[in-house]
Amino acid sequence: MKKNISIIGASGYSGAELLKILFCHPDVAVTRVFANSSAGKRVDELYPHFRSLTGLVFEEYSIDKVFNDDLIFIALPSGEAMNVVPALIDAGKKVIDLGGDFRLHEAQLYTKYYHHEHKAASYLTKAVYGLPEWNKKNIPSAQLIANPGCYVTSALLPLLPLIKEDLIEANGIVISSLSGVSGAGRSVSIDLSFTEANETVKAYKAGVHQHTPEIETMLNDFGGQHSTVTFVPHLIPITRGIFSSIFATLKKSISKEQIEWAFEKYYSAAPFVRMTGNAAPEIKHVQNTNFCDIGWKIYERNNQVILHSVIDNLVKGAAGQAVQNMNLMFGFEETKGLR
Repeated sequence: MKKNISIIGASGYSGAELLKILFCHPDVAVTRVFANSSAGKRVDELYPHFRSLTGLVFEEYSIDKVFNDDLIFIALPSGEAMNVVPALIDAGKKVIDLGGDFRLHEAQLYTKYYHHEHKAASYLTKAVYGLPEWNKKNIPSAQLIANPGCYVTSALLPLLPLIKEDLIEANGIVISSLSGVSGAGRSVSIDLSFTEANETVKAYKAGVHQHTPEIETMLNDFGGQHSTVTFVPHLIPITRGIFSSIFATLKKSISKEQIEWAFEKYYSAAPFVRMTGNAAPEIKHVQNTNFCDIGWKIYERNNQVILHSVIDNLVKGAAGQAVQNMNLMFGFEETKGLR
C-alpha cells in the first residue's frame, strides 16, 4: 500500500522539486500540498511543467487536513517550521523538515545565526540529522528528520572521512562555496534578479552564515573532533548547483593512499557519492541528480589537501536528500525514485 504524503510549503523551489520526485516514486501518493500565499491556485498554474501530471490545488494549512498522512514534508522559510512541527510530532506524525529549524542542538545558536528566538527548543532533542551517508542507523526509527543544509552537505561529505580518520587538522578549515540563485528561494529580491545576478560573482555573509555552526556541529557529532571552519558562500549566475572548495592542513606524513582509503572506507557502498580523484568535479554533471561528486588533491608544498565537491542544491541539497531520508524511514530501497 502506498504511503500518503503531504507537503507544507509546496510552492517554493524545494517544494516543487519534491513534487517532481514524488510524482515518479512508485510507493507514495501526494495527497495535499499547502502554500498559504498560493492557496486556491492549481499546482500546474504556478508550475506549468506539471500540466497533465496532477490536478492538485494549493491549500491553506491546518493540522486536521493531514490526519491520514504517513509523512509530512515541510519546506518553509527559516523560522516557520518551528510553528507547526510541535503539533505534528505530538499527533504522532512523521516529519521531514527541509529548513534549518531543527538542525542545531543549542537554541542560542538560532538567536546568533538565524536572528530569531527558537519557539520550540524542547523539540530540538527529538530531531535526527538526516545525512544518510553518516546517520543511516538512526534515520529509520526517527519521527522528526532535520534535512541538512545544502552548503553543509557539500562540505560534510568530503570532510568527514578525513576528520574521522584523523588525517587532517580539525581546526582552521576554510570552505569557499559557490551557489546558484535558486538557493535563496523563490521570494522576490532585487539582488536575485537576472540583471543584478548575471555576469558577476558576489560573496555574502562571510563568516556569519547560518550554515557555519551546522558544519561545525556535525563535524563534531560524526567526525568525533571539535572543529572550527571559515565559511564563505558566493552567489554565481546559474540557476542551480553548488561548487565547494575546501582547504585543510594534513597531519604529518599523510599519503595519497591514506586519503583514497578513507573515501573508499566510507563511501564504497554509498549510492549517491562519486569520487573523481584528482579531476575536479563539475556542477553540470550533478544538476538534476541526487549525486555528490568529490575530487581532491594533495599540495605537498603547503602540506594541504584541497577538496572539491559539487551537488545540485535543490536535489541532494534539499528535496532529493529528503526523499532519500524518507526511503530509509519507510524501509524502501534508498535510491527509489532518485535514479
